[in-house]
Amino acid sequence: MERKVDINRIKVVLVEQKKTNKWLAEQLGKDPATVSKWCTNTAQPGLDTLLQIAKALDVDVKDLINSSKEEAKYVRIS
Repeated sequence: MERKVDINRIKVVLVEQKKTNKWLAEQLGKDPATVSKWCTNTAQPGLDTLLQIAKALDVDVKDLINSSKEEAKYVRIS
């Protein structure tokens, strides 16, 4: 059984702000499928893109990343 760590918190922040993946994709000029992969942690945005996401959501970039010092949260991959 493989496990993967949820690296980013993009989906959590979107939910907190009552915004959608589609909205974020429009703000960044990205394909909604790409944003969906970031939100499910199946892919990760580059650092430059992460900074753009933070700006679009008006949050500190640290709010978009799970701390490496906290106990990692694992998700089962089928």
